[in-house]
Amino acid sequence: MSAVIEVLKAPLITEKGTLVAESGQVVFKVDPRANKDQIRVAVEKLFGVKVSAVRTINYMGKSKRVGRVLGTKPKWKKAYVTLATGQAADLLEKI
Repeated sequence: MSAVIEVLKAPLITEKGTLVAESGQVVFKVDPRANKDQIRVAVEKLFGVKVSAVRTINYMGKSKRVGRVLGTKPKWKKAYVTLATGQAADLLEKI
């Protein structure tokens, strides 16, 4: 998983995401196989900013039933990327 596009799937624009953006953090939906170092390198390479910390959360897929058929939604991973002091937090404008 060396490509930036494979690691970062999409920015998460939610109510909580906009609140943490004021403190210099950005929230991304990332590949479940990506580790923190890969996420850090992808954000630094794509946006040209310095990352100070990365926190990740794994979400398991929910069970869904359609009639008799029982299935599951896919699992996914969320990453909170903290930017270094003095870095621009308006990364979503570049996307």
